[in-house]
Amino acid sequence: MAAAAGSGTSGGNGPRGHTAGSGRALALLLVITGAAGLLAAWVITIDKFKLLENPNFVPGCSLNPVVSCGSVMKSEQASAFGFPNPMLGLVAYSVVICVGVSLLTGAGFPRWYWLTFNAGMLFGVGFCSWLQFQSFYRINALCLWCCLAWAATIIMFWYVTSFNVRNAFLPAPKWLKVFLAEFTWVVPVLHIGVIGMLILTRWWDFWTS
Repeated sequence: MAAAAGSGTSGGNGPRGHTAGSGRALALLLVITGAAGLLAAWVITIDKFKLLENPNFVPGCSLNPVVSCGSVMKSEQASAFGFPNPMLGLVAYSVVICVGVSLLTGAGFPRWYWLTFNAGMLFGVGFCSWLQFQSFYRINALCLWCCLAWAATIIMFWYVTSFNVRNAFLPAPKWLKVFLAEFTWVVPVLHIGVIGMLILTRWWDFWTS
């Protein structure tokens, strides 16, 4: 999966003008993770509107004091840019799906496109990391749909980064290229695993009570 998801169809490590498509696995991964993120953003947006209409509305994913989507949606951090965060996700994840579908049809993109795409995902991962900190240590609540969006963003980011490294769009030592050719999956698994451990330890008393 790792090798297939990160391999370019154009072959070789090209120069700056090199245009690359991707293997079918990476294209499908982008469609699937983009769809997962879009679903999460859509559900959160709908629930946010319902919450604005009725302050007493309780989202379906508000299960207990810790897993409480409503608490997250009511927080200031839920509108970091002056509008509900999931509205940004509706646009961003739609773009990811479009890129994935384009790759499935055999499209190829130049280096600048892949790097711009990667930079957008880097922003997404950074924003998710900020939201995770806010959720764990400021809001003191979890949103399950947010967790789905975080996981989708992390997975797509690391696989696109791997693709760019192995196609020489991003500079990297040979050993890293060799490692990513077979073990790209290890990186997002570790990343998500760390987040899972933070969630476990943050509310350890609640989980074990």
